[in-house]
Amino acid sequence: MEAVGVRFKKAGKIYYFDPGFLTLKPGDAVVVETARGVEFGSVVTGPVEVAAEPGELKPVLRKATEEDIRQALANKEKERQAFRICQEKILAHGLPMKLIGVDYTLDGSKIVFYFTAEGRVDFRQLVRDLASVFKTRIELRQVGVRDEAKMLGGIGPCGRELCCGTWLCEFAPVSIRMAKGQNLVLNPTKISGICGRLMCCLRYEALNYREEEVTEEEDAGEID
Repeated sequence: MEAVGVRFKKAGKIYYFDPGFLTLKPGDAVVVETARGVEFGSVVTGPVEVAAEPGELKPVLRKATEEDIRQALANKEKERQAFRICQEKILAHGLPMKLIGVDYTLDGSKIVFYFTAEGRVDFRQLVRDLASVFKTRIELRQVGVRDEAKMLGGIGPCGRELCCGTWLCEFAPVSIRMAKGQNLVLNPTKISGICGRLMCCLRYEALNYREEEVTEEEDAGEID
């Protein structure tokens, strides 16, 4: 069926929605129905054909109106205030967690707080406190260190903005074997990103190195 790809954050994952009878193109601001509620996003791909049955994809409710855009901007300010309040509550409860970001749904029906922690955190009282302050549904979502780097952004060892924060939509597996295949010094400080994990860019040229290795093996075979 025909669908459009929508992104909610810069370099965020692309999700597909049913445009219905709307004529949409990349760059259009839209309001969509998601599992979290009504959200504001931007069309980045489409219309395209996707493997989905009619009714399987959630719908694009409408092209964003001026009021929707004003609300989305107002929510950004609310998110900053919510971040500050949640941070104060975390400190008050002495919880071993680091707050990373906050998302409001467009209609304010839900607020999602993102955090990192070494292990499991009992944040039930925190959720109750936040619900009493904001009078809406609250979700606390634990994320990994790579997601933290993506959300916060920064400068990588190469001196450029992080790939994950500027254009890399989804993380792919990266292995130490990829570094070995590129004859890199296996020093953790040299092959790790600011997140502490292996740099995503190790994957970019891994296939080229593998192809060269295969070609060299074939050439050696011809000489023999």
